[in-house]
This record gives sequence, structure tokens and C-alpha cells, in this order.
Amino acid sequence: MQPAIVVKHLSYQYDEGPQVLNDVSFTIEHGEWISIVGHNGSGKSTLLKLMGAIIPVTDGEVHIDGIRVTEDTFSDVHEKVGIVFQNPDNQFVGATVEDDVAFGLENYGISYDEMHRSVLDALNDVDMGAYLTHEPHHLSGGQKQRVAIAGVIALSPNIIILDEATSMLDPEGRIEILDVIRKLQREKHLTVIHITHHLEETLESNRIFVMNKGELILCGTPEEIYTHSETLITIGLDLPFEMKLNRLIFNEDAFVTEMELLNKL
Repeated sequence: MQPAIVVKHLSYQYDEGPQVLNDVSFTIEHGEWISIVGHNGSGKSTLLKLMGAIIPVTDGEVHIDGIRVTEDTFSDVHEKVGIVFQNPDNQFVGATVEDDVAFGLENYGISYDEMHRSVLDALNDVDMGAYLTHEPHHLSGGQKQRVAIAGVIALSPNIIILDEATSMLDPEGRIEILDVIRKLQREKHLTVIHITHHLEETLESNRIFVMNKGELILCGTPEEIYTHSETLITIGLDLPFEMKLNRLIFNEDAFVTEMELLNKL
């Protein structure tokens, strides 16, 4: 089986501007949860656009499930990759929740009955089945993001990219949305790419990619990454509370869970 994503020596610059990605390479296997972190301007959003076939690859290679991303293969890649953006309002196109989730399916030429079943299944997957006839703009922030996720899930992608999809939510809302995605990942065997600046959201990742100034500077498990706390702080990232407290009290750069920290105190 081909890896979910292979990126080889990927570089990018917009027009005559500065280089925003510089020789980035990595492989992501099917079923992994990868968190990509970095300060504003680190290149993570451009990386998302290249992996999601939103902008063309001009220097290097991106392969999605064995398909090399070129302008000729954009539509094939879009069938495999779904993106949930930061602001769900920017994704809404329908007058009702049902219309909005159905929008992407309309290009597939399926019957109304099949479309309706797919929409309802996707909404039930995110616990929004009771909101079929509601207007999206009257929903709460967390409910809007659930509908946006349902719109992606309805298209049955293998890979979901979260583009800071929790950043506009309160802490409770962020936890709820991530719980929904984790449930979907388990049930549908999804590969998840989670772009975030909330480092506490990375603690359950399989691996964390750390971007800075267009380069992939660290790559590893949470246990490996959080031994480099000084580097994370230097590039402007805010450590999870458990790691900050561990540094303050025990002067240690190490990954530690809340329970492990309590046991040490």
C-alpha cells in the first residue's frame, strides 16, 4: 500500500516574494494523526494548500495516496482529501444545514434519495442529525464546525486536513470538535493532518511536525518533540500547561501528562 502522503523536497514562493517553503520532505502513513505546528509565517498554511491541491506544486513533489499532485490530478486529489477550514462561515453555501452538506455531493450525479441518506449519515456522525432544516448561520460556533466536518465526511475522503479548525472556539468547544474527529478517525480509518497553534491539542498525536521559516525543523512523537521545549519557545510557540509547570517546578524538558505531573507533585 502506498503511504497516505509523501512530500519530497518541496519548496514554494508566491510570485516574486520570499521563499515560504524550503526543501520540506516527509512521509505520512495511513491512519496517522499528524499535528503541524508553527508560528504565523512558518509555512504551514502553504503546505496545507499544496497537499490539498489548492495551489499547484512548482518545486518538489507531493503524492497523495500514490497520486502525484499536478494541476491535471487536482480533481483526483480532491476526492481523497477533505479540508475543514478555520472559519466555518466561509464554507457555508446552502440555506439549510441539509443543503450545505449536500452541496459537495451534487457534482457526483447521485440520486436524491442516496444524497439524502449520505447527508443524514454524515450529520449523525457529528451528532447534528436533528438540525437538517436549520439555517447554518443561526448555529453556535461548535455546531457550525460540526456541519463543516459533516460536509467533508459526506464526500468520503481518506485524508482530512484541519486548518486551525478549532482556533475560533472556546476551550470546551475545541475539545468537543477534536473528540468528534478522533471518533471519525477510528470509525472510518482516516488519516488526519491537524494544523494548529494550540500545542495542548497535539498531545495525542502520533507525530508532531514543527515548522519555522518555511522549514521542517522537528519531527517526532510528542515524547520526542517536548524534549525540545527551549526550541519551541524560541520560535514563539506556547508550551502546554503540563510542560510549562514541569519546567518551572522540576527544571525538566520532557513530555508529561497531567496524571504523571500530579504523581510527581
